[in-house]
Amino acid sequence: MRIVQFHKYGPPQVLEVASSKQPEPGRGEVCVRVSAAGINPKDCLVRKGKFSVVTGKKFPQTLGQDFAGQVEKLGPGVTGLQRSERVFGMVNRWTGGAYAEYIVAPFDELARMPETISYEQAAAVPLAAQTALQALRNLANVQPGQKILINGASGGVGSFAVQIAKILGAHVTAVCSDANLKLVRELGADEAIDYRQTNLLTLPTRFDMFFDVFGNKNYSRSKHLLTRRGVYVHTIPNLKNAAWHLLTRWLPGKRGLLVVVRSRRSDLETLAGWITAGKIHPLIDRSLPLAEVQAAHTYIETKRARGKVVLVV
Repeated sequence: MRIVQFHKYGPPQVLEVASSKQPEPGRGEVCVRVSAAGINPKDCLVRKGKFSVVTGKKFPQTLGQDFAGQVEKLGPGVTGLQRSERVFGMVNRWTGGAYAEYIVAPFDELARMPETISYEQAAAVPLAAQTALQALRNLANVQPGQKILINGASGGVGSFAVQIAKILGAHVTAVCSDANLKLVRELGADEAIDYRQTNLLTLPTRFDMFFDVFGNKNYSRSKHLLTRRGVYVHTIPNLKNAAWHLLTRWLPGKRGLLVVVRSRRSDLETLAGWITAGKIHPLIDRSLPLAEVQAAHTYIETKRARGKVVLVV
C-alpha cells in the first residue's frame, strides 16, 4: 500500500510517499481502507520534531490522525460493524498513520460516517471538531447565554468551535481576518472582529470563555477578559500552558486550561448526529491528492486555511 513517511525531522520536503505492507487489525481493532485523511497543524509540529520526546528518534515515521473510509477487516472481538461500512475517526497515537491507503484503528476511536457528507468532509471532522467539543463542553462547561470569545475562528478547530458553541446556546464573538468576517457570521457567530483592526486585549466585554485556537495569546495576558469564573482554553501543548492548566484547574475563580483532545466513539457519534441534522457543516479549504502532501503541509503552515485541508487517498 501507499503511505506517507519521513526519515528525519524537518520541513515538508522530508515527506515522501512510500510502499508498505497492509496492516492487520488486532483484537478490538478495525482496518479501514482510507478514502481521505485530514491534515492538522499538529501533524506539522510532529514532522518538525517538536514532540520528539514522545515520538522518538526511530525512523521512518508516519503522520495523520484523521481518516474516513470503508471497513476493510474487523479484528477479533469487534462487533457492530460490517465490511464496506463507511466510517470516520481519529487515532490517538502521536504518529498517526492516516496518510495511507489503509489504517488500523481501535474500534472505540471511530464511528459510522454521517450519510449526508463526503469522505473528504468526514475526514475534516474528528480531531478539529472533537477538540472544539471537548474544550467547550468538558473544560469550560459552556451554558446557554454565556459569552464566548473564539480567537482563530475561521480555521479548522475555530470553524467547528463557532458552530458547536451556538448549539450549546452561547453568544459567540469570533476573531479572524477581515477576509473571513462574512464566513464566521455565516457559521453562526453573533459578532465578528478583525484582529488587525481591534486589539483583543482592550475589549471592554468580559467573557465566560476565551478559546484561543490560534494560539497567539496566553492566559496571563488574557485573564482580565474573563468573568469571575471564566475559563481561558489554549490548544498549544507547551510547558507554560501545561503549567497553568495544572495550577488553576482545581482552583475556584478564573482558570487557564489546555485542551488535549482524545478520540471517543461517543463524541464522534454526537458530532455525526449534529451533522446529519444540519447543525454542523465541515468547512474544507482545499483537497489535495496524497502525492501532493508536501504542498499540503506547506499551505497549512501559512496559517491561512479557511477550515481544513484534506488529502484524497
